[in-house]
Amino acid sequence: MTKKVLIISASLRTGANSETAAKEMERGARDAGHNVEFVSLKGKNIQFCKGCLACQKTGRCIINDDANEITEKMRNSDVIVWATPIYYYEMSGQMKTLIDRANSLYAAKRSFSEIYVITTSADASNGVSQCVLNGIKGWISCFDGVELKGWLEAGGVNLPGEISNRKDILEAAYNMGKNI
Repeated sequence: MTKKVLIISASLRTGANSETAAKEMERGARDAGHNVEFVSLKGKNIQFCKGCLACQKTGRCIINDDANEITEKMRNSDVIVWATPIYYYEMSGQMKTLIDRANSLYAAKRSFSEIYVITTSADASNGVSQCVLNGIKGWISCFDGVELKGWLEAGGVNLPGEISNRKDILEAAYNMGKNI
C-alpha cells in the first residue's frame, strides 16, 4: 500500500548529518513506492507558539508564518519522519517549536498514524537520544491511533558531512524508509 510520507529535517546546518540520513530514508521510501515529501526547516520562518489555543477552534494557528503550511502537510500525511540533531541531549529548538505550533492537529481530523525519528549526535554512546524520544512519545500520546514505528540513532557524528563515512547508518536509514 502506497503511503504519503512527510520527512521533516530540523537541522539548520549545511551538510547536516541528520539531513543526510533523512535523505537516505527518503530514497528508501521512494524506492518502496511511497509518495514522499521532504521539508527542511532551514530558512523557514517559524515563530513561537503564543499559547492562545485559537487553533483548537479554527484548526489553524493565528500566526501567519511557515508553520501553518508545514502543519497542513503533517495533517495530510500517513507517515511523519522527524530528523534532528541532538543539542544538549534534546531535539533541536526549531523542531520543538514546530511541534508546539502543530497544536492545531490535536483536535483536527488527520491522516498520520506512523512516526519515525532519526537523531544524530557527537556523543557515540547508546541512549543519547532518549530525551528526544521521550519528547516525541509525549507528543504522540496526544493522538489516538498514532505510534512510534521506528527510530534511528546515529552517534559519533559531529562535523558536517561526517555521517557520509558511516555506511552502516546510511544503510539503516535507507532500510527504514524501504520498510515503511
